[in-house]
Amino acid sequence: MLKKVIALMLVAVMALSLAACGGDEPQTSPGPDQNQTSPDSNAGGNKEPVTLTLWIMPNSNTADQDFLNAIKPFTDANPHITVQPTVVDWGAAWTKITAAATSGEAPDLTQLGSTWTAAIGAMGALVDLNGKIDTSVFVDSTLQSAGIRGTEQIYGMPWFAETRALYYRTDAAEKAGVNPETDFATWDKYKEALKKLNNIEIDGQKLPALGMPGKNDWNVIHNFAWWIYGAGGDLISEDGKTATFASEAALEGIKFYSELAVEGLMDKPSLEKNTSDIESTFCSGGYATSFMGPWVISTLKRNKAEQGIDLVDKVGVTMIPEGPKGRYAFLGGSNIAIFKSSKNQEAALELVKYLSTKEAQVAYSKVTNMLPTVKAAYEDPYFESDAMVKVFKDQLQFAKHYASIPGWAPSETYFQQGLSKIWDNAMGIEGAYSFEKTKEIVKEVETQVNKVLQDSAQ
Repeated sequence: MLKKVIALMLVAVMALSLAACGGDEPQTSPGPDQNQTSPDSNAGGNKEPVTLTLWIMPNSNTADQDFLNAIKPFTDANPHITVQPTVVDWGAAWTKITAAATSGEAPDLTQLGSTWTAAIGAMGALVDLNGKIDTSVFVDSTLQSAGIRGTEQIYGMPWFAETRALYYRTDAAEKAGVNPETDFATWDKYKEALKKLNNIEIDGQKLPALGMPGKNDWNVIHNFAWWIYGAGGDLISEDGKTATFASEAALEGIKFYSELAVEGLMDKPSLEKNTSDIESTFCSGGYATSFMGPWVISTLKRNKAEQGIDLVDKVGVTMIPEGPKGRYAFLGGSNIAIFKSSKNQEAALELVKYLSTKEAQVAYSKVTNMLPTVKAAYEDPYFESDAMVKVFKDQLQFAKHYASIPGWAPSETYFQQGLSKIWDNAMGIEGAYSFEKTKEIVKEVETQVNKVLQDSAQ
């Protein structure tokens, strides 16, 4: 049955939503913790030379060199260890990693999208890190994807995280009489603010109130997730055995978000675009608000420095509005895992431990524009001095990850397909919008996902 699960997941690979895995390429895209290993100038001593091979994804523009620069204190302190990273494109990564997991011909370590860790761990290919790393150093929410829900195993060390927050034009808010501190606080207040902001004219340009990617985007699930969570719903049950996509609460979140487009508060043309397009449009002054990741901050700053687009001083960031059942945010990112087939597990573990130090976390965050997973990293001035960056730090405590179960990866394909159809419905592509049609789509997805979860449990 394990082979059947693997086959299901391989079918799903091309449709995986890569941003949950930290695969949303940025537009440019820490003293050691008490039980974590820090560089020791004598550590390299007379030890036998070791070459560690590592697969990473394009987490920055020069991913391999940026990674080596981030771990330079480690390699300087351990001259017997040579680290050789290989950059694997997100589109090929799942196939390569599952092939390595089943064949045993794998690197020593690999980056795993956070939604992949449970599936690869279930194949029996990864070293259990439980008891080998100090989990107390991590931001609690980032541990949600480290293993398989309901078990004690830890198959991936939380490496970096990402969440989405609300970006808004401060000049548009001021002109529309919107107070960001109060008017973006809850769903209902945010909708009322969108009505005031819609088509507000700034510098001779009318701005849509909200610009978001839609059906053609790899982030379609992520951008629906926090609305579902905020209504008290979920995509899969707490025990990971059944889909809850068609529950009354989940439907409430889907309805609220999708009907922002139906009501004309979300720019419909944007729903034909992908995340990169939306980010580019916002950063050139095209929308009043948008929900985007932390890397957009760097894009805004770079645009000012390199292109003279002085929008960064007219942009604010605040947390996602609180839903009827609380404030929730999407949580994505990547983990680092060690393959059982590695003959260098001791050295690989030392590298993993170093990657969880404050020093390494801050260094890597600066080049990837992603968020650290280690609590101590947020003590660095880098995360306190920038008001926009600080919002992402604060929001991380509300971030929720998808069910960390082996059946998630193949299920994600069906969620993505269903939500794309919901956008078609909201846009009136196949006739007038009908919430009954949305409910039919959601029910069909739930049936498909339940079949996947049943198969993966056998």
